[in-house]
Amino acid sequence: MTDANGTRAIVAGPDDDAIGPALEDEGVEVTRLEGVVSRPQLEEAGIVDADLYVLTDVDQATTIPIVCDLNDDLRTVVYADRTVPEFVTAQLDLAVDPALIDPSVLAEELLA
Repeated sequence: MTDANGTRAIVAGPDDDAIGPALEDEGVEVTRLEGVVSRPQLEEAGIVDADLYVLTDVDQATTIPIVCDLNDDLRTVVYADRTVPEFVTAQLDLAVDPALIDPSVLAEELLA
């Protein structure tokens, strides 16, 4: 396990592909949000102090501009098998299909 140096991540949406546990295995403090995610929920979850926002449900892509507005230094990642809506691509750091990259490999790369 690598030392994530206090890295904090928020994983929003169902985590069927286990990116949350993979990040935790790398030493990341993970907060999970499920259901319809709102700005107040993101703020309560600590998005302002988070280093990483991982969205697993592209139906909630509107959260990407919200988190970018709340935290300029945040890295945004979509880990889902569906295409990301075009309106968020400019604010997205990375979009990955779980069928192409194992969650443990993605977690390692995000912390490299």
